[in-house]
Amino acid sequence: MTHKTHIRIGAGAGYSGDLIPPAVALAENGNLDYLVFECLAERTIALAQLEKLTDPQKGYDPLLEDRIKAVLPICNKKGIKIISNMGAANPIAAAERIIELAKELSIEKLNVIAITGDDVLEAIYSNEYQLLESKQPLATIKNQLISANAYLGLNPIVTALKQGADIVITGRFADPALFMAPLFYEFEWDYNNPELLGKATAMGHLLECAGQVCGGYFNDAHLKKVPQPESIGFPLAEVNKEGAIVITKIKGSGGMITKSTCKEQLLYEIHDPKNYFTPDVIADFSNISFKECSTDHIQIIGATGKTKTKKLKVSIGYRDGFIGEGQMSYGGYQAQVRAQLALEIIKRQLEELGLSKYESTYELIGCNALSKDQDAKTPLEVRLRVALRTRTRAEALQVGKQIEALYTNGPAAGGGAFKSVRALIAIQSILIDEHIPTIQYSLKTIP
Repeated sequence: MTHKTHIRIGAGAGYSGDLIPPAVALAENGNLDYLVFECLAERTIALAQLEKLTDPQKGYDPLLEDRIKAVLPICNKKGIKIISNMGAANPIAAAERIIELAKELSIEKLNVIAITGDDVLEAIYSNEYQLLESKQPLATIKNQLISANAYLGLNPIVTALKQGADIVITGRFADPALFMAPLFYEFEWDYNNPELLGKATAMGHLLECAGQVCGGYFNDAHLKKVPQPESIGFPLAEVNKEGAIVITKIKGSGGMITKSTCKEQLLYEIHDPKNYFTPDVIADFSNISFKECSTDHIQIIGATGKTKTKKLKVSIGYRDGFIGEGQMSYGGYQAQVRAQLALEIIKRQLEELGLSKYESTYELIGCNALSKDQDAKTPLEVRLRVALRTRTRAEALQVGKQIEALYTNGPAAGGGAFKSVRALIAIQSILIDEHIPTIQYSLKTIP
């Protein structure tokens, strides 16, 4: 095939629950070559693994069907390729569902390739690894494990594109890799070129949170005002074969792309701008600058990189007890005083039940939930919240029960009680050698 010298890549989502209309707008009006949906967070895939254990045909992103229905007819008509990690814990089932949806939409020809191999639970299960966060051996949580997913790099996605994929559906990949792969496929860039890898990583990092770089998270009311925040556009990148990258958005869409919004997003989740470790490269963002080419057109300059470590980060999901939570509202005269009294009552009751040994939170939302030393004016309404992290579900249930009983057991005028118990899925990480994952490709097609 003839590869392109210029491509446009749109960011269709920045997390699992993101808005769908901006992605539709990108597909319709963005003159795109690729539309990327980045939908996985650290806990998301562990929760998806639990869902897959209940139903082998589930475990993919809950909004996959809505997103595909919304954009596939447009993308199929315009020849826009879709790349997404919406496969989560079950990329093959996701690909099968996409084919079913395509048939319902009367799509006549479609190649969907699911990539698996990021699930390394069996591969690590019998080996000794140290958890990066707690510094404890992996064996200490061995009986609680739910998932172990490696952050893969861009190469498998490029391979899928070479195999003729119209849609590439994956599990856990490094977020920037989803956006980087089209560059290395279309431009036939060298996988061993740290400078190109660094440039591509910077682009992917700016796009991966979708609306954030368009002013979404930047918006701070009058301090940093963003136009039309109610209809914020999602970003796209214009890239040429030489590595010139411009971040922009659809003309007329809400939000804005400026040097400031790009700077904030560049630093998002980056511990060391000089050494940003990914499966493909150690990106160096320390000398990046941004050039405003025109309104909402910002060029990235100065990104580079160093040779990769050949290690992959693995996100470990495991069961870690339960969270019992209860809430109650108080309003009117001396609302804060009555809410504080309610907190003291609940605390004593939970102590009598033997639950004071657990990690706990007793707070008044609006008064001290964020700052324990806050010296605010007496509020006219306040929300009490108590949460305990317990070993068993039965213990967690006690929190909501005690708070709900405040209705008739005082203080006066409490209302809007809420209670919940949820299993706590915790996340830690390990590092593995990059050769451990076994990558496989599954083609689902409409002839």
